[in-house]
Amino acid sequence: MYEFITGDIVEKTPTFIVLETGNVGYYINITLNTYTLLPGQNPCQLFIHQIVREDAHILFGFISREEREVFRQLISVSGIGANTARLILSSLGPAEIERSVNEGNVAVLQGIKGIGEKSAQRIIVDLKGKITIKAGMDYLYPEQSNTLRDEALSALVNLGFAKKTVEKVLDQILRRNDKPAVEELIKEALKKL
Repeated sequence: MYEFITGDIVEKTPTFIVLETGNVGYYINITLNTYTLLPGQNPCQLFIHQIVREDAHILFGFISREEREVFRQLISVSGIGANTARLILSSLGPAEIERSVNEGNVAVLQGIKGIGEKSAQRIIVDLKGKITIKAGMDYLYPEQSNTLRDEALSALVNLGFAKKTVEKVLDQILRRNDKPAVEELIKEALKKL
């Protein structure tokens, strides 16, 4: 099992990063929160969770140990897989998840695509009191480049949403607000998908 990988960013999108270290490029799935906090310069360090299946070895990378721990807690809940946990962490920051779980706020968790009432209740029952985030771990979002729509579209399609549906939702959001950060755009789109 890997603890972390440190290397140079070769490619960076809202859903994955290619990190080169030792002349090997690692394809690492990331959350939207990790994407926003990735450093602009190299080297970069990501904390890793590896999933080994019959057909693949999949790496998930996180900017902090706390975010990785929330991911691990989420995938320990029956019915919550790695991609669903990544979607939850892309919709809500680790501190928001902690707050929602510890307060028993089913509505916030239900607002995430793919999380129904029973799943939200199961998350709360299984994780209440287990998730703790250090103070100061709320995430701030830096400004993004002009490829906002394309990055948001790519991220949402990689998360499993239909391209045409995503394009319509993104266009609606951008008509109302033409300068949101890519993270805000994706989060708002996730609420509407």
